[in-house]
Amino acid sequence: MNNETRKELTAWLEFYQELGIEGFYRRKPTTTGSAPILEAARPPQPMAADPPKHALSPAPTRTATAPTPTPLKPAVPPVPVTAVIRPPMPVVSLFDAAPARRSGPETLEQIRQDLGDCRRCKLAPTRKTIVFGDGNPHAELVFVGEGPGADEDEQGLPFVGRAGKLLNRMMETVGLKRQDVYICNVVKCRPPGNRTPETDEVEACSPFLYRQIEAIKPRLVCCLGAPAVRTVLGIKEGITKIHGRFYDFGSTRALATVHPAYVLRNPREEKILREDFEKIRDFLQGA
Repeated sequence: MNNETRKELTAWLEFYQELGIEGFYRRKPTTTGSAPILEAARPPQPMAADPPKHALSPAPTRTATAPTPTPLKPAVPPVPVTAVIRPPMPVVSLFDAAPARRSGPETLEQIRQDLGDCRRCKLAPTRKTIVFGDGNPHAELVFVGEGPGADEDEQGLPFVGRAGKLLNRMMETVGLKRQDVYICNVVKCRPPGNRTPETDEVEACSPFLYRQIEAIKPRLVCCLGAPAVRTVLGIKEGITKIHGRFYDFGSTRALATVHPAYVLRNPREEKILREDFEKIRDFLQGA
């Protein structure tokens, strides 16, 4: 390197130092496995004109002035947060969706309204009329039969056929009148062909029977035939073995006897029905 070139290079280095740029020609430390990285490229070639130190004057030195401290604002007390007290959410019960219970004892009219145009079992499609019940709503004696027959299905009243006429005659022999008692059946619709009501039919309809008895609150319930005895008393013994006996049924009493239709098929058994009606008379008279 000749003297002229060295002088030019020295002049450039002094110029960069005056600008505060130093060490640009040095290399950064390398990391293992990496190639050296140059800090800067070679300086640009000077122009053929005057040397740079005569072209540019050094930047004036500025005196650092400490910044004026900003006065602190007084601390603002936090705004108190007023708690919003909300009313407690109501507790929802599954029973809220159920209809409100009626005040006072249930009436037969309310039960009949609840029964409606019943479609709770498979007897509904073949019936003509729902046979709910008939008689005194405050009777001391309630007769419970098996189910409506053809005549009952036509008229909508219980025990109006041949069996009903026999029942009326038995009541007359012991001084009872039809208008003084209440008569109903285990099922309210006629089973096809007057067959015995089936289990699912009894299960669908018997709650209305129990409600009827509860609404009337009789002194005695007379079960006419085996289906009524099974439904009311839960007894499966033969009716000819247990007839004439009294049983407890809730707050009242119950008696089992044969169905009048059974007597129509077996006339000799009418004495059973007559004897049991005499027991009914004696019970109601307090004997």
